[in-house]
Amino acid sequence: MNDTNGVRVLVGYAPDERGDDALALAALLARTMGAPLTAVHVHPPPWPTPGPGAVDAEWVAYLKGQADEALAGAAARLGELGVPEREVTLRVHAHRGSGRGLIQVALDVGADLIVAGSAPGGPRGRVAIGSTADQLLHGSPVPVMLAPRGYAAHPPRRFVRMTLAYWRRGDAEGPLSAAAALADRLDVELRLLTLLLRPPGLAARFHVPGGVLDRQLAQAEEDLRYAAGLFGGGTPVERLTAVGTDIAKTLGTVGMLHGEVLACLSSHDGPLRKVFLGETSGKIVRAAPCPVLLLPGGAAVPTVGEKAQVR
Repeated sequence: MNDTNGVRVLVGYAPDERGDDALALAALLARTMGAPLTAVHVHPPPWPTPGPGAVDAEWVAYLKGQADEALAGAAARLGELGVPEREVTLRVHAHRGSGRGLIQVALDVGADLIVAGSAPGGPRGRVAIGSTADQLLHGSPVPVMLAPRGYAAHPPRRFVRMTLAYWRRGDAEGPLSAAAALADRLDVELRLLTLLLRPPGLAARFHVPGGVLDRQLAQAEEDLRYAAGLFGGGTPVERLTAVGTDIAKTLGTVGMLHGEVLACLSSHDGPLRKVFLGETSGKIVRAAPCPVLLLPGGAAVPTVGEKAQVR
């Protein structure tokens, strides 16, 4: 199996729409980066309390049959999506929590990135957080990328840009490095975005030249210049400040391309070096019209690849 660049992608698969969306996104990642791909089907474990032997054996055989059927379908679909069979590993894992099961397999195979689909029932084109994503977004030691519902119906031919929702804080350099490394591997430009939120009506009452609102905007733009400067003297990093009264509406004013990825920092209240979905990042995930990448917190965050470095 080709593993020359050190990147490993793991995708969680179930035989439903969210599984198809996750495969479409994971296949695009694997093709773009030349990365080996591990497809994992997590199923419930056998009953902890032994029952009659025939019943236990029948249940285990049923689980195995379901898993084998699911992974056969995943392998066939990945082939249709252009991922060579030699680059695909199929895994079955038993765990009561599908997200926690994916984390266990990711640690076992040394995955750099976990891909999953949106929970069923959410709006098309958006990410709904179900139990699997919730477990991933509150404890994964590696970045997690979620495909919006319906992504498999019209996947882009290539990635075109990564936008990082950024706010300045002391532990942001590690996630910045991870985002830069992945953007480099995907051969896309990195754009830095700050969402500046103001209470409704505040602008109309207090917006005077040089006033508090202008100072907030100036500080946001200075923070973006600081973050862009961390990437050294390479290609200039686009910076954008969007102003609004809530995250969903403000993010809706930001132009997103077909082939965009929106990256987001974990909450600083979470555990070091793990993904942790906070209130702000959760709203961004749910409002994004494209795949969302959530990066673990802390300066020692695992990075994908070695080409891009933050000083």
